[in-house]
Amino acid sequence: MKKFIFAALAIIIVTTACEKPKVETLAANNITADPVFKQYGYNLNDFVVVRDTIRKGDTFGDILYANGVSHDKIMNVATKFRDSFDVRRIRVGKPYVLLNSKDSLNTTQVFIYETNKVDYAVVDFRDTLSIYNNKKPVSFQEREASGVITSSLSATMEEQNLSPYMTDELANIYAWTINFFKLQAGDRFKVVYTEKFIDDTIPAGLHEIKAAYFEHHGKPLYAFKFSSDSLKNVSGYYDETANNLRRAFLQSPVKFSRISSRFNLNRRIKYYGFKLRPHRGTDFAAAIGTPILATADGVVTKSERRGGNGNYVKIRHNGTYETQYLHMKARNVKVGQFVKQGDVIGWIGMTGNTSGPHVCYRFWKNGKQVDPFKEKTPMAEPLSADLRAEYFAKLGPLKEKLDCITF
Repeated sequence: MKKFIFAALAIIIVTTACEKPKVETLAANNITADPVFKQYGYNLNDFVVVRDTIRKGDTFGDILYANGVSHDKIMNVATKFRDSFDVRRIRVGKPYVLLNSKDSLNTTQVFIYETNKVDYAVVDFRDTLSIYNNKKPVSFQEREASGVITSSLSATMEEQNLSPYMTDELANIYAWTINFFKLQAGDRFKVVYTEKFIDDTIPAGLHEIKAAYFEHHGKPLYAFKFSSDSLKNVSGYYDETANNLRRAFLQSPVKFSRISSRFNLNRRIKYYGFKLRPHRGTDFAAAIGTPILATADGVVTKSERRGGNGNYVKIRHNGTYETQYLHMKARNVKVGQFVKQGDVIGWIGMTGNTSGPHVCYRFWKNGKQVDPFKEKTPMAEPLSADLRAEYFAKLGPLKEKLDCITF
């Protein structure tokens, strides 16, 4: 009987923990009023609003002169306020808004030019001419998502109507711990993330993943974002025990590729009469032009084209490790250059001795070529002891949210 009561209590506790808070809605008063439309800091009800985009041949002067603004005012903007708004830099395809007077003249009172989805410039011709730059209000809404892998991570994202950037972000988070070339049907994930909105209504895509759970080959892997240095804006992902998910080396120099040939010292090739021809690299096949990434921080020691290697780059990471990247279409770094992990050092090609587009990735340890997938590469720096209390306090609610998401 006691066991039954304990089990029942456990079920109640779990159900309560994952229960969504109820939100009460109150009936609105039956009061009608004209809606107020505010944007860019103006009450749009006070103007005739004209929205358009810059077209080929348009100039700032032509647009404003056609809408009743005097030549003197246009010249004032073009000559005296160039630091705030350079009229020569308006670009074809960019949106603009005219706030015109509600009278028979219909003269433009305010010109607004959108430099991007968030930033805009304002030229206010009323009273004293004023020009300034501003931003649309940006808000973030927390979301939850989950999925089960059927064929690939990107296909599952598409099935769940999730942003393709989510695929890239998850691949970046788990780049050191999951081999994304070997995802299996049945692998699954959950994420707690924020989505960006402009003016609280216009979706502007994925902002960040706050927490993730990835189950790969039945092994659960948690990831929680945490800022280890807010002054320098340094953040990373850590697991449920505060271990850094980052390692000194990426698992692959190419995102979402496949291994076409592994490190094999006993390889025999039919073309050469089945003679022993050891393969001291790992081949990652991908389309020509796919970016090749430095798998770790280091200094470029070779960047050249030579014989069967074709275009290649070699990087020394420290006194122990070196890596090499062969058969590039083109190189993006020079000898002596310092590169960071994830920097693009070249692009997939077919230069040198190769029968298809790929990069042959070679890995040295203490001057000897080894199989990188059999090496236990060093971890990145762990979270410092003085930040762990803060980390675990933040982790608790996020882990609870993740655990409550259903697949």
